[in-house]
Amino acid sequence: MDEVIHEALPKDYAICIAGHGSRDKDGIQEFLTLATKFKEREPLRIVECGFLEFAKPTIDEAIVKCVQDGIKNIVVIPGVLMAAGHAKNDMPSEVLSIARRFPDLNIQYGRPLDIHPKVLKVCSDRIESTEKSSPKKILRTDTLLMTVGRGSSDPDSNSNIAKVSRMLSEGMGFGWSETSFIGVTQPLLPEALDRVIKMGFKRIIVFPYFLFTGVLAKRIYSITDDYQEKYPDTEFLKAPYLNYDDLIVDVFMERAREIPFGLQNMNCQLCKYREQVVGFEDQVGEPQAGHHHHVKGIEGHHGLDHDHHHSHNHSD
Repeated sequence: MDEVIHEALPKDYAICIAGHGSRDKDGIQEFLTLATKFKEREPLRIVECGFLEFAKPTIDEAIVKCVQDGIKNIVVIPGVLMAAGHAKNDMPSEVLSIARRFPDLNIQYGRPLDIHPKVLKVCSDRIESTEKSSPKKILRTDTLLMTVGRGSSDPDSNSNIAKVSRMLSEGMGFGWSETSFIGVTQPLLPEALDRVIKMGFKRIIVFPYFLFTGVLAKRIYSITDDYQEKYPDTEFLKAPYLNYDDLIVDVFMERAREIPFGLQNMNCQLCKYREQVVGFEDQVGEPQAGHHHHVKGIEGHHGLDHDHHHSHNHSD
C-alpha cells in the first residue's frame, strides 16, 4: 500500500504535469482542466503542463516555463494511470534531455497514479453512477464488469489492468469480471465481448480505465453501442472514465509531494526493462530513448494509430 505523505511540497518547487497528448481536442481540454485543478489547490505555486505528442506545449517547453521567479526545483509528474512505456521511457527521456540542457536546474521525475485506493474509489463511483442511470433493476450478481485498458507492450502494465478489474469485481460483488484492451495486446474488446456474451449475464458494464476521453475512449463506447444493437436482450452500460475527479487530483498531489523526499520509486519487481520477465528477457537494460519525435508538438489529426514498443533503462 502506498505510503501516505504528510510533508508539504516545499514552496520553492514548481510542478510540471506531463501528459501523453491526444488527437482528440476534448481529451486535451480535460487534461488542461486537470492542471487548473492543481492551481486551485495551490494558487501561489507555479504549475505547468506539457504533452509528449499531438499537442502543445511540449513537455520540455512546459519545464522551461516553470523556470520563473528564481525557481530552480521542478517536479515532473507523469499524468498517466499506469507505468508503461510512456511513463517508464518516453517521458523520462524528455526530462533527461532538458536536464542536460539546464544543468543548474533540479528536475525530479515522479511516478504515475498506479493502483491507489482513491483511484479505485473513483472507479467504483463511475460504475455505480452508470448502474443508477438505467431504469432496469438488475442485480450485480447478474452483471458482468468489463474493464478496458489502453493496452501496452509492457506485461506489467497490462497485468495491473487485470488487477484493477479483479479488485473492483470482488469489492463490488459482480457476478463475473473480464479484462480487455483497445489496442496493442489481447484480448481486444470485441473478442472479449464475443466470449462473455455467451455466459448469459443480463447486464454488461463496459468500464474504460482511462483518465480522459480521446480517440480510444470514444472507440470503446462506439464498440459498446454496436454490441447493444447486435444483442438487444443484454443490457450494455457505458461507465464514464475517471476524468479530473477531486480524488484523482488528491493522488496526483500526493505523487508531487513524495518526489523531494525520495519516495517516488516505481514498482520494478516485474518491470521487463529491469527483471528477467518470461518472454521479454532480451529487453533488460535497453537504453532509455524517446519514440515520439515524429509527432512531438504536432497538433490536430495524425493518420496512424501507432503501437508503442518502448525501451527503458532502469539502471541504479
